[in-house]
Amino acid sequence: VPANATMSPLRLHSSNPNLSADIGEYPIQPSPLADSPDSAADYIKLQEEFCQIAQKVHCLLKSAFNTVAIEREQLKQMLLEQEHSGHNAQIFNLRRTLSQPGVKIHATIPLSQQVCNESRLSMSESVSEFFDAQEVLLSASSSENEGSDDESYVSDVSDNISEDNASVGETVSRQLSNGELISGAFQNGRRTCLSAPSPDTSSINLWNILRNNIGKDLSKVSMPVELNEPLNTLQHLCEELEYSELLDKAAETDDPYDRMVMVATFAVSGYATTYYRATFKPFNPVLGETYECIREDKGFRFFAEQVSHHPPVSACHCESKKFVFWQDIRWKNKFWGKSMEILPIGRVNVILPKYGDHFEWNKVTTCIHNILSGRRWIEHYGEITVRNTKNNACICKLTFIKGSYWSSNVNEVQGLVMDQEGKIVRRLFGKWHEGLYCGVAPSAKCTWRPGSMPTDSEMYYGFTRFAIELNELDPVLKEFLPSTDARFRPDQRYLEEGNIEAAAAEKCRIEELQRERRRFMEENNTIYQPRFFKKVYEGNQRESWMSNGNYWELRKDPGFSKLERLTLW
Repeated sequence: VPANATMSPLRLHSSNPNLSADIGEYPIQPSPLADSPDSAADYIKLQEEFCQIAQKVHCLLKSAFNTVAIEREQLKQMLLEQEHSGHNAQIFNLRRTLSQPGVKIHATIPLSQQVCNESRLSMSESVSEFFDAQEVLLSASSSENEGSDDESYVSDVSDNISEDNASVGETVSRQLSNGELISGAFQNGRRTCLSAPSPDTSSINLWNILRNNIGKDLSKVSMPVELNEPLNTLQHLCEELEYSELLDKAAETDDPYDRMVMVATFAVSGYATTYYRATFKPFNPVLGETYECIREDKGFRFFAEQVSHHPPVSACHCESKKFVFWQDIRWKNKFWGKSMEILPIGRVNVILPKYGDHFEWNKVTTCIHNILSGRRWIEHYGEITVRNTKNNACICKLTFIKGSYWSSNVNEVQGLVMDQEGKIVRRLFGKWHEGLYCGVAPSAKCTWRPGSMPTDSEMYYGFTRFAIELNELDPVLKEFLPSTDARFRPDQRYLEEGNIEAAAAEKCRIEELQRERRRFMEENNTIYQPRFFKKVYEGNQRESWMSNGNYWELRKDPGFSKLERLTLW
């Protein structure tokens, strides 16, 4: 500050009366130039110039805001006219965005608030790039509302994380920043957004649907299509492989304890995407429905099939050069009035051929809270035990802690890797939606953290970038897919495109077709034989489903056209 602009104690007090007490206790030494007539005149002149500049800036901002507001209204009217001339999902999407009450012009927001909001935004975006900042584990989730720092392990370790400890998924396409878009697509060449936003479900009275089903399995209850998301359960199984890079790293880790840590981390990573998905449910696959996913960027190929309808059983198989992954899962849903529990039955299997390892583990219980009113939120609780059936060198136990929405340990995971003698050789902790760490705070190392969410993800079912890509139907791919692939399912496709009326009609038609098939099979004493999976019984007589090896062989021809065509929709 120039000497001629130095304020005397009297001027300081007049500009801020709250400082009067401080002035008496801590007297300010006057500047030799402070009380001179010239310095006082200069000071007043500086004040006047500052006020004039501020007034000009205010007028410019006000003018700009008015101009933008007028243009915005004109654009809305133009889009409305275009929509009346023909249905267009993109026009509807843009008009809805412009009509959102949350869409505001920054000129109306105080500068201090803008800086605060921008700081939070840049913090969340930087999560996918930097790992040595304390804010790395803060997000728009429960972490911001938790108690003191000593209540969370995350705060203890955040200062000590280096780039060397970053997740193995740092370089995958899902975690690219928006600045790396090329022609509207990420570097993997796949789509980056859905064609229409999620529907408004505020008018649906769930109580009228669910009140007669308290304590019952909801898998047999037909729900309005607006409550669905444009993915089905088979695609959800594929979504668990979003962080398959963890298995790739496990396949290159020689230490058996560290290898167990990476496999256990992969088991936790599959739950991350559910944090944003409590509002909508996936479509239930019909018997014989399939889904395939080939990811050259991740180095795996995946296929799944609905092998049973009652009870509903979904089976999947995935393979790459470094691992083989498969599982068969059936779910039991129970509605308890205010919440709904999802109980998974089955096991997940991973083979790492390089070491001859065969890992298997169970899944935990999922609970969706505030089903009927309030903000819905999802919770996972229970214990996962990861075993290597080919080597008993170690075992891992992961505990998903049950908490409440406001508790400091919500979404917390704690894990122990123990050797044959029961000695703890590795410790894991973190949160299933934020990241996982190995070691003891504050020197723990990060083994994984999820990538940043796409822009406006809350308007598009809370999908991650990987989820957005799952239902994409590439024209080149069409001729290679079987007719039973989930991407051909019309009700799911209509919902994705925003045509709710057509989606509802198709959903009812497909459900009725499935009932007719079931009645026909019962009357003729026939049992459906899955095309790509076979039932096997393990040593304890536990039933499971494994690939029969036919899918990729039939695809080479392509030979799916030679199969009997199933009329699923």
